Amino acid sequence: MREDFGRAEVPMKVLWAPWRMEYILSDRKDCCFICDAAQDGPCEENLLLYRGDKVLVLMNRYPYNNGHLLVAPVAHTPDLSELTMAEYGETMDLFRFTFKALTDLMAPEGFNAGINIGRTGGAGLEEHLHFHVVPRWNGDTNYMPVVSDTRVIPEALLETYRALRPRFEEYRRDEQGKGNREGRKNLQTGDVARKRKTSGNEEG
Repeated sequence: MREDFGRAEVPMKVLWAPWRMEYILSDRKDCCFICDAAQDGPCEENLLLYRGDKVLVLMNRYPYNNGHLLVAPVAHTPDLSELTMAEYGETMDLFRFTFKALTDLMAPEGFNAGINIGRTGGAGLEEHLHFHVVPRWNGDTNYMPVVSDTRVIPEALLETYRALRPRFEEYRRDEQGKGNREGRKNLQTGDVARKRKTSGNEEG
């Protein structure tokens, strides 16, 4: 006899993504699509939206939902603790920005976001650390019927890519602007220090 210990039975909701079987069943030995994209640079072929010195973001070619993004350090490592503070900081900053970019473009009602580490933890690519950002809408658990030969249409991915790319170009310009401002600040600080040193020598 089945005991439910007084708990109401709630049906489990599943976000169907049958097209991911193409990725699951593919030969992925000795292949890191994140490193490949980082080497090639942003383009529609690799769905890379942004590539900085230490971090990148690309669209998931086999998404759980429309707008599914991956944020990853450029460094090829499976271990979060191996990232430098600079790598970790830039990764988290871009991770945060993806929510704004997706919200501005797609107005999702929620997100699933996080990281899977190790095969047991659900990582599809164990060797290269990456964060998932998945937009969600009410009722999207049934948004795609599970029928034969159902898959994501590549043109839909490209449409989303083309709509998101300008937002990450804006992010790049902002980062470059911050870098220029920081560089000028350092130069000014150095000038002040040199002037004080020179003044001190003259007084001596």
